[in-house]
Amino acid sequence: MLAGSSALCAAASSQCSAQENTSAWSTEVIYTADIAGVVSGGTARSSRFLDNLDIIVDGDLERLWGLRGLRVHIYALNNNGGEPNELAGTLQGIDNIEVADQGARLYEFWLEQDFGAGTVLAGLYDVNSEFYATEASDLLIAPPFGIGSELAATGPNGPSIFPSTALALRLRFGEPDRHYLQFAAVNAEAGALGDSGVDTALDSGALLLAETGLNGRVRVAVGGWRYSERHDDIRDTDLFGDPEPRWAQGVYMLAEGAVYETDAGLSARAFLRIGASDGDTTDFRGGWQGGVRLDHVFPSRPDAALSFGVHQGLLSGKARANIRDTGLDAAHAEEGIELTYADTIGPLTVQPSLQWINNPGGDRDARDVVVATLRLSVALH
Repeated sequence: MLAGSSALCAAASSQCSAQENTSAWSTEVIYTADIAGVVSGGTARSSRFLDNLDIIVDGDLERLWGLRGLRVHIYALNNNGGEPNELAGTLQGIDNIEVADQGARLYEFWLEQDFGAGTVLAGLYDVNSEFYATEASDLLIAPPFGIGSELAATGPNGPSIFPSTALALRLRFGEPDRHYLQFAAVNAEAGALGDSGVDTALDSGALLLAETGLNGRVRVAVGGWRYSERHDDIRDTDLFGDPEPRWAQGVYMLAEGAVYETDAGLSARAFLRIGASDGDTTDFRGGWQGGVRLDHVFPSRPDAALSFGVHQGLLSGKARANIRDTGLDAAHAEEGIELTYADTIGPLTVQPSLQWINNPGGDRDARDVVVATLRLSVALH
């Protein structure tokens, strides 16, 4: 293979010189710091500082060692700081970099092989990087805009999403810019190096996912998920007082695409996602999220972006019954609205955000919560 590359370079020396000067490795370091505080409602008028460090390394193993179509992805995380949702008291969270256990983790470490008709991936893998994901929602800070709460709340200690992933095998067929079909089998016991460790026993079974979609000016996709082992019912018990085993499963639909564009560069992308689950093994029987992202908001600020989103997590009947048992008046849903703006100056991005949450904690009588967040992030390539 090396001899063939040399022969091609002899015929097109300028092109090959440019290729040789491009590294087979790419590295990205992103530091994000948030100050998130409750300005109305919640348990206290206060704020918390929290941060997130991403170190991402990608390698082209074909260029390095001649392993055709093979690449490696290594992603490390470090999280510190407080937990602002303790102040807000919501079921779905208010900040997408908040973690329960601070520290460093090996977040993702996988190999992906291209086999012509598609790709196969194996290793530590974030399900939400490719399943139940919309690019048009990526600026929003509230966690429900990352993945639907009815899936995020599943698993023995959460599914394989931020901040702890699990070993997975993913198959993807089709063309990235047209139609695709993808499947994944993921260890149900999430855990990365740095927290509980990587589980290899599969004692809790697997999370199985499938998604198919059409890409174009508008992307449309449908997906489904199911655990291979039954989970405890959140309310029903057997004659001995043990939770009844139930199948944890769900479906979702999503759409996103360009809805507006001007010659001056202003563009708008909208998204809508709807999900439903069994309602027996988590507090949520489903939910939906929708919104719009505007890019190049000001002609003089090419990196300025404005995003608006609405989300609603629908509580199951069993979750509402559990809430009523505590003496509270259970709401049918917890919902929120977020408005955020971001602009970049050199390597620094400044992003203020404002959120309003209705029925926090599923309590109909709780005061609405207003959360203000200032996010600062620095990216180095």
